[in-house]
Amino acid sequence: MKKLSLLIALLCLSTAYAKTFKLAIVAPEGTTYAKTLKKFSKEVKKKTDGRVKFKIFFGGVQGDEPDVLRKVRVGQLHGGIFTGKTLGDIHGDIRAMEIPFNFNKDRAKGFKVLNKLSPFFDEGLKSKGFVNLGFYEIGQVYIVSTKEIPSLKGFDGKKIWLWEGDELVKTLVDQMKLVAVPLSLPDVLSSISTGIIDSAYAPPLGIMALQWQTKVKYLINFPVAYSIGALLLSNNAWKKIKPEDKKVVNELATKYITKASEASVEENKQAMEAFKALGIKFVEFSKEDLKKGQEIRTNVIKELTGKLFSKKVIDLLNKEI
Repeated sequence: MKKLSLLIALLCLSTAYAKTFKLAIVAPEGTTYAKTLKKFSKEVKKKTDGRVKFKIFFGGVQGDEPDVLRKVRVGQLHGGIFTGKTLGDIHGDIRAMEIPFNFNKDRAKGFKVLNKLSPFFDEGLKSKGFVNLGFYEIGQVYIVSTKEIPSLKGFDGKKIWLWEGDELVKTLVDQMKLVAVPLSLPDVLSSISTGIIDSAYAPPLGIMALQWQTKVKYLINFPVAYSIGALLLSNNAWKKIKPEDKKVVNELATKYITKASEASVEENKQAMEAFKALGIKFVEFSKEDLKKGQEIRTNVIKELTGKLFSKKVIDLLNKEI
């Protein structure tokens, strides 16, 4: 009887530190993010002897990012890859990285600043109940349109997609005198097709993955922002695995997120070449318009400091820039 009790106790102890994390991402299968996440999951399972597993839902089957976040908060899911607006919903200071015209065409500078500020962001995420396994470099964000927009003034009255509740992009849209049309991400393609919106914005790889290039004719060849993502887990779920397993997960997350970020740099370049081959016209803005971009950046910071992000993060950001 004592041996049986001891065996049961040992089994209970071992299962107490076993965890299957349920993750959801909007990216469909076949993308770099999906492929690297699968490899990460497989290697984690192997190196933890099956104590840590990941069940991953791809392609938005669990809903848009805000839907996934809600499910994580109520315990239906344990985490996922989140980008801009949803990261801001968790911890607003992260959106400082995506302030319009922060880095212009210098994506390498954006990545360098992200690495410098990551410890600061990680602490903020932790205080909101999340563990950050790493930041992804998603890439520079471009505006694509069904109508030609030869200058900043040409944006007046154009209808652009706005991710519902995104205060940062809403402020940018107001500054550029666009008409914001709030939509969930899955609704953008059909809305471009039917003329509900004229324009949308995403990194080139995102545009390709979402098939927007099949509906637009123009691309503004000056990035409006630098986009990032993060692989987050609920801290409550994270606590349920052994310290040595946490170390394995962290090391492998760094390995595969780095691979995904490196691949996205090249794939964004390839996507831009693909757009040209498809006949999408690249529109160049004047130097005067580019200077106005810096004025827009200043105005966005003034409008949202203390509302979306803190003065502290703006000071840190400007110091690094």
